[in-house]
Amino acid sequence: MQSSTVVPTTYSRTNPFQAKVLKNVNLNGAGSNKETRHLELSLKGSDLSYVPGDCLGIIPENDPELVASLLEEMKWDAELSVSVNKQGDTLPLKEALARHFEITLLTKKIIQQAAELSENEELQKLVSDENPNQLKEYIDGRDLLDLLRDFGPWKASAQEIVSLLRKMPPRLYSIASSITANPEEVHLTIGAVRYTAHGRKRKGVCSVLCAERLQEGDTLPVFIQQNKHFNLPESPDKDIIMVGPGTGIAPFRSFIQERAVNAASGRSWLFFGDQHSASDFLYQNELKKYQKDGVLTRLEVAFSRDSAERVYVQHKMLENSKELFEWLNNGAYFYVCGDKQYMAKDVHNALISVIEKEGSMTREAAEAYLNDMQEQGRYQRDVY
Repeated sequence: MQSSTVVPTTYSRTNPFQAKVLKNVNLNGAGSNKETRHLELSLKGSDLSYVPGDCLGIIPENDPELVASLLEEMKWDAELSVSVNKQGDTLPLKEALARHFEITLLTKKIIQQAAELSENEELQKLVSDENPNQLKEYIDGRDLLDLLRDFGPWKASAQEIVSLLRKMPPRLYSIASSITANPEEVHLTIGAVRYTAHGRKRKGVCSVLCAERLQEGDTLPVFIQQNKHFNLPESPDKDIIMVGPGTGIAPFRSFIQERAVNAASGRSWLFFGDQHSASDFLYQNELKKYQKDGVLTRLEVAFSRDSAERVYVQHKMLENSKELFEWLNNGAYFYVCGDKQYMAKDVHNALISVIEKEGSMTREAAEAYLNDMQEQGRYQRDVY
């Protein structure tokens, strides 16, 4: 009798693993303006592994309320079968809008193609070559429902409209755990995105799915995305400085856990910031314990709304410039994670100021010093 060989499944972006939700809690306290979810997922049976600094990809589903509004607006039949790719695979319309297509973002291309399916003069004007700035302005903060409401009547079938849409892209999140410390698990720190734009409440596709619709015991389709440019030093005796306000703390939780398990001899210094100490000090008890145990050498916190003056992480860096420069000069690795537009720029400029002041250098020499650190892999950024 022939023995059959079981070929192990490799999970990836195109073949995600259904990870079971072990824990889903809000890290923010009463009275906070924010909702930050701490998610623990099981990787049991997946053979998936990761190192600190890597990301987890989630393939989310759209908000059922938004899907229902689209079907209602267009008087579409939810069960109508539509083709979802070039291979001609089909799904019922409701499922295609929920699971397959990106419906919360518009692009120039989508609007230009949509203009061919409508005689609306406003829309024709918007896509004409004379109005590139108006088109850009319209796209910002609007979604498919806005487009369909603003520029009807449409002489298009449901199939023609969905053919304009892009496939739902996965959302990537910095992993907030060490697999050595949490075998067969992966943890995430996700801030729920909610805001109002153009007269409608908007929700982040994946973050609000996790905040509002994901229960313990449910599963999420996930895969590991390596991040080759954001890693702990190879040598555990190197010092590390980590700057991560808000959800930017995620990879640093994994760094600290990993170093705790491996009893690394290098020192570690974390700068963490958020709005209020009482409600927004993410992982406070854990961090205090790491500090007490000596795993975390120093912890500097900045809570911007707790004082008349707005204090951010970059201010704490400048306050500690002497020690900070000593650490850097001693070969420390410097990491920053979080918002690219504002925070990362401010931290970058503060870092140059620290080097300039404490190293008695010109601004240009301080920038060159930082460039050298970057080339040596000692200045790493994970910004979004």
